[in-house]
Amino acid sequence: MMYRSTAATLLLGVGFAVASCGVTYTSPSVSENAQGVDVRVLSLTSQSVLMANRSPYTPRALPSAFYQTSGGGELRGVGALPEQPYMPRETRGTQELRVPPAAQVGPYEIGVGDVVLLATKSAGTTVEQLSGLLAAQTQRQGYTVRDDGTISIPDVGQVRIGGMTLDQAEAEVFQLLVTNGIDPAFSLEVSEFNSKRVAVGGAVRSATVLPLSLNPLSLNEALTLAGGLAVQDEEFATIRIYRDGTLYQIPFETYQQRSDLQDLRLQEGDAVYADTTYDLDRALRFYEQQINVINLRRGARSQALGELQSEIGLRRSALDEQRSNFQARTSLDAEDRDYVYLSGEVSKQGRFPLPYGRHATLADALYGSGGFPTVTGSPSDIYVLRPSTNPAEFGAVTAWHLDARNAATITLATRMQMRPDDVIFIKEQPITSWNRAASQFFPIVIGAATDAVGG
Repeated sequence: MMYRSTAATLLLGVGFAVASCGVTYTSPSVSENAQGVDVRVLSLTSQSVLMANRSPYTPRALPSAFYQTSGGGELRGVGALPEQPYMPRETRGTQELRVPPAAQVGPYEIGVGDVVLLATKSAGTTVEQLSGLLAAQTQRQGYTVRDDGTISIPDVGQVRIGGMTLDQAEAEVFQLLVTNGIDPAFSLEVSEFNSKRVAVGGAVRSATVLPLSLNPLSLNEALTLAGGLAVQDEEFATIRIYRDGTLYQIPFETYQQRSDLQDLRLQEGDAVYADTTYDLDRALRFYEQQINVINLRRGARSQALGELQSEIGLRRSALDEQRSNFQARTSLDAEDRDYVYLSGEVSKQGRFPLPYGRHATLADALYGSGGFPTVTGSPSDIYVLRPSTNPAEFGAVTAWHLDARNAATITLATRMQMRPDDVIFIKEQPITSWNRAASQFFPIVIGAATDAVGG
């Protein structure tokens, strides 16, 4: 009995001695004052989550290489290949009405061969700075668009305007003048339209090639500019339009009766041929000339297609290399990233990188890293610690508190957006805290008592 009393006394004494030396277990928690840092604890509710999300943050964006595709090249000056032309076999009788589809509507695009006139607001210093421009203005001689779509302004430089609308071309010229330190007060207009044409032939009084300008060209206007039809029997007259590899036809009597056919809008490359049902051989020769031109363009298209495929291959290789280099830098932690930190009773303490191009939520960060063990972690004490970015608040921390004992409140975690340097903290269960304290305390006490008895 004496021995047991002495051992108990020693054990109790050692325990008090160990405790007095500060050898105790400290459980992390969130309090409103932490070494001079003000902590404001706010409950996370459906209303407060809106306030939490007001904190400004723009997610980092992936490099532009991840948003580009290797396509997008353009064939040089060629259009789609036409299919086999439709050639109706006419006989004396009722003519078939085949109306072409509506022409593509859009602003005029400047093309190769067009002549543009660049005029300044006066004949003052601005014109004098542009060598040769004054003469071009007074003589109504402008600049012809070259094969590469550019015009060259003396003492200023080249500017590419081919394929552009007038507004776009003016913006390009404006930028060129500003770059050269010249007063950009000017106007730009197309003085000669040569790039887009419509051919009119056959039984008309004056076969011609008509340019397409800023104003749309209708079928009625085209026939009028060609002198009108010159046929003896209008009953058998037919207006044929060759467009994009297909032959359309409009009986002349039907054309006269319908205003919509008279107002039919023509487009670039149309070939209009007026004839009778007995002049198909002449019409065929006329269209064969157009088809021969298309065949020449087909050869240019094949060459351009090969060049385009090579260009796309080079683009694809360059994009793949840029993406691969970025991913390698990211894996080596050489790229700046925004992180959220996980601590306390989570499955794995560490950092969670915020994604590119979108906002991540508390649920993304928490469950994307394995969630938390409910055996040791307290679902009633989930915190998001967010330091203030306002220097006047000296780093004050807002602790957004989520009580998830009711599983339905976890939906709030799917709505709360994360911000860089947020700290997700989950407090341990009370029983976990006591168990850890005991597991650390008793071995120390027993060891100390054993040493004391042995001594």
